[in-house]
Amino acid sequence: MNKPLLRVEGLKVYFPVRRSGAGFGPQATLKAVDDVSFEVGRGETLGIVGESGCGKSTLGRAVLQLVAPSAGRILWLGNDLGTLSKAEMRRKRAELQIVFQDPLASLDPRMTAGDIIAEPLIAQGQRLSRDERRARVESIMEKVGLSPSLINRYPHEFSGGQCQRIGIARAMIVEPKLVVCDEPVSSLDVSIRAQIVNLLKDLQRDFGLTLLFISHDLSVVRHIANRILVLYLGRVMEIGTRDQIFNAPLHPYSRALIDAVPSPDPDAQRATEGGRDSGGLKGELPSPIDPPSGCVFRTRCPRASELCATDIPVLRVAQLGHEVACHHPLD
Repeated sequence: MNKPLLRVEGLKVYFPVRRSGAGFGPQATLKAVDDVSFEVGRGETLGIVGESGCGKSTLGRAVLQLVAPSAGRILWLGNDLGTLSKAEMRRKRAELQIVFQDPLASLDPRMTAGDIIAEPLIAQGQRLSRDERRARVESIMEKVGLSPSLINRYPHEFSGGQCQRIGIARAMIVEPKLVVCDEPVSSLDVSIRAQIVNLLKDLQRDFGLTLLFISHDLSVVRHIANRILVLYLGRVMEIGTRDQIFNAPLHPYSRALIDAVPSPDPDAQRATEGGRDSGGLKGELPSPIDPPSGCVFRTRCPRASELCATDIPVLRVAQLGHEVACHHPLD
């Protein structure tokens, strides 16, 4: 991997919550992200995958300091973001941007597309004339596949895919180094998803972007990610290259996620189902307020043993670039 642009060390994000019916009793702790560490190199795409409720979005927001970490460090170009003042962090926002899941909900309906895209320039205090700012907006609109003639239209006048292009243009106009893509295609039609993913890949190539791509859709992640981090109940189950995760997963949870991806070939689908080792995902996702002891995946794991109930598995290196947190990894 390239020299890390971003390094996350022992990140924890806990939220105090009151249990249902507890009244004024003691608060419980929701462990949204629990001791997560990883690195991302310049120009790389790290896919972060897992079921809904596993902490993927919270992890992405914590990296950007949009959610306050409870513990751990986030090092950006070697600098600990947690030690920066509000003014210093505001200036860093030009380097760290986000694309949200719901394209229409993330856009202010009272603002035109041009004003929405230009907003980060104003927030960063860039001293541009009106003509200079409009030229920047029109240029980035063209790069994301939007006609500059649409600059004065409002969000409700655009399709979902066009709204997401506006959101991407808003993130890109300040020329960031890192963009967190939080489920950026999950609310779009299947026919539009590939277009948005290809757009992100083109922008990555043209601008040298580093991406954190959060998704529950492994077929999309396979198309864009260089490496993949598998998250379950706030903990890292496995991390490795795209080929390592898809061709030789070591964690039963990773295997189950891959097996759940439908195949366009019915015969191949049946063959895959017949040869599954994990048995597929069974049961419901436990509550992050009351996670299982030991390995958090053990209540749904076909390989769980007494050891899994008592000891939390730590990430260990299985081979170069491939780590797994499992007491009984797949062969």
